[in-house]
Amino acid sequence: MPSLTKLNRSAATLTKNRTEGSVSPFSGMCVTCVDGCIGMCEIGKSAYRGHEVLYPQPFGIITAGCEKDYPVDLSHFSIMGTAKGAWGVPADSDKATFEKVSVETKIGRNKDIKLKVPFVIAGMGSTNVARQNWAGLGGGAAISGAILTIGENVCGMDDETELKNGRVVRSPDMEFRIKSYRDWQEKGYGEVVVQANVEDTRLGVQEYVIEKLGVETVELKWGQGAKDIGGEVKIKSVKKAQALKKKGYIVLPDPEDPKIIAAFEKGSFKEFERHSRLGMVEEESFMARVAELRKAGAKNIFLKTGAYRPADLARAVKYASKAKLDLLTVDGAGGGTGMSPWRMMNEWGIPTVEIWSLTWKYADQLAKQGEYVPDLAFAGGITFEDQIFKALALGAPYVKLVGMARSPLAAAMVGKTIGGRIADGQIPVYVERFGNSREEIFVTAPELKHHFGDRFNDLPAGAIGVYTYFERLNQGLRQMMAGERKFTLEYLSRDDIAAVTKEAADISGIPFITDVDKDEVQKILKAK
Repeated sequence: MPSLTKLNRSAATLTKNRTEGSVSPFSGMCVTCVDGCIGMCEIGKSAYRGHEVLYPQPFGIITAGCEKDYPVDLSHFSIMGTAKGAWGVPADSDKATFEKVSVETKIGRNKDIKLKVPFVIAGMGSTNVARQNWAGLGGGAAISGAILTIGENVCGMDDETELKNGRVVRSPDMEFRIKSYRDWQEKGYGEVVVQANVEDTRLGVQEYVIEKLGVETVELKWGQGAKDIGGEVKIKSVKKAQALKKKGYIVLPDPEDPKIIAAFEKGSFKEFERHSRLGMVEEESFMARVAELRKAGAKNIFLKTGAYRPADLARAVKYASKAKLDLLTVDGAGGGTGMSPWRMMNEWGIPTVEIWSLTWKYADQLAKQGEYVPDLAFAGGITFEDQIFKALALGAPYVKLVGMARSPLAAAMVGKTIGGRIADGQIPVYVERFGNSREEIFVTAPELKHHFGDRFNDLPAGAIGVYTYFERLNQGLRQMMAGERKFTLEYLSRDDIAAVTKEAADISGIPFITDVDKDEVQKILKAK
């Protein structure tokens, strides 16, 4: 089997091999490493830029997704269409048409969060690329009726955050992010969620948003699929680096050291790194924190965990059950990031199909033991409707949502870029073939303009991008569900997919494709 990982060169680190056609599969080095090479590969670049090459580049204007080709992924499953019956509507060809499919759902202990689409935009935190596209993300998620999660470190990174006794009392950036969503939220669909890590908890971020900004749903964060450490960003200012250190963050190198300041000013390095602390999970402190948040006024409490080892996944499922949480999101390795160590992202954690399969197994065990099972969300590199269908089916009946981050952010970025080009009168030829106005280029614009009237002009182009992308996913998912004759999400089951490789069947417990319907097949064939 060839190597599953690209070593020593990647577009993510802006590196490549000198001998691109002849590379050692084990080390990733050029077969002949020549004295005199300027160092285009990751080893060479590390020889003069060191730890900077740990991270995807250029920071602040990209997201990155892992390159590892895992042995099993969602393409190893096939959706099982059927020619008989219908669930959720009468089995009548005039009534069981795909536009009758509904993907609306409700989640939480009391099912009081209603959604037009089964999507949660997972935690987008303090990275520049998220902040610069937030108006599009917020507006797009809101008009789509999806959940939007405000990620970690937003208040900490906000230069205008006001603290009192070490606790947040005001953060304009947090106010903006919540407002971007609420300004476009309609008829109670969707929800805006505020996440917290160690530093956020110490700064009292969730208490602030509950008490001062009216947030009803918060999320505890154990981790994510992209890395098994805390969040990190790059800082281009000594002053800001010093301010972050005073707020309690780890900042490298020490921005208060006179020698470091002198080296920075001289140009020896151009960025400081801000790191978050590692969370330490203990059942007692976890339960205590849930109780604190409920006492503070949190109506719904979520938990997001990353691709940690199976025992940690079991803790997440069990603790979420015991604490009666409203949603548990499980993020598989691979996924995506705005800023994570590149090699770590490719080489740590339980991959998506494997961790989802374990999650279903643990949730099913709790259910059989008569214990509460929180609603679940699966995340980890999901981008299109077939993956959404397979994730929901693989986790049925416990999985109610899928989490996405890089793909809706990509839609927001493209929408924003096209909006800017329209305003400047510099529409690229590839796009100009569709027209030269928002109403012509964005296929959903006429619908949105009719719905919002004059307000349509205030809708960020990035939001139209997110809405239009979600509209495609919505229709594609409904078509797939119609083919399976499932007209509401509650009818999706693990029987709706089959494994097309023996390995996928073994990992997931989903039958191999030629083993599907065995008993029913015999009844049909033996019938008189």
